[in-house]
Amino acid sequence: MSLVLDPAAQDLLFREARTANTFTDEPVTDEQVQAIYDLVKYGPTAFNQSPLRVVLVRTPEGRERLVKHMAEGNQPKTATAPLVALLVADHEFHDELPALLPHFPQAKDAFFSERPVREQSAALNATLQAAYFIIGVRAAGLAAGPMTGYDAAGIEKEFLDGDHKVLMVVNIGKPGEDAWFPRLPRLSYDEVVTTV
Repeated sequence: MSLVLDPAAQDLLFREARTANTFTDEPVTDEQVQAIYDLVKYGPTAFNQSPLRVVLVRTPEGRERLVKHMAEGNQPKTATAPLVALLVADHEFHDELPALLPHFPQAKDAFFSERPVREQSAALNATLQAAYFIIGVRAAGLAAGPMTGYDAAGIEKEFLDGDHKVLMVVNIGKPGEDAWFPRLPRLSYDEVVTTV
């Protein structure tokens, strides 16, 4: 059975998509980011909790504050990417549940009244949403450069409050010169999938 999605779209989203390490100076607009969010917000999360929050770093001052917390190898690309997004898990996502889960508003207190439960659930579900976000960036014809090489405590102190945890930093833009490292191997179907 073949996939329903057009092969060109498959290539755009997966086969030809790569993590970009350089970018052109073409700006990423608020309209593009809005379109990305308006697409990826439909990706599923448990209880429709939608705990991902996005902090866009656009100003030179914000960029300077962020770059100092990035690993040395990530600093130049973060300093020069047209847009940088902090993808963050909101540990107080449950406050939105009555609106997001109107048929079961009591889920807020029945399942998520304890902070450790919220933190674990937010980490998993916001990471799912971060993956959707990366696919959305690709769907917009842009390249994403997701990174986890940074001082998380430093970024959280600099940009967030105690209710939010940074999951990844994503550089976004049109790929620049020599943007790609060689494609790394992937596991085969038989190495990943088992039937019981």
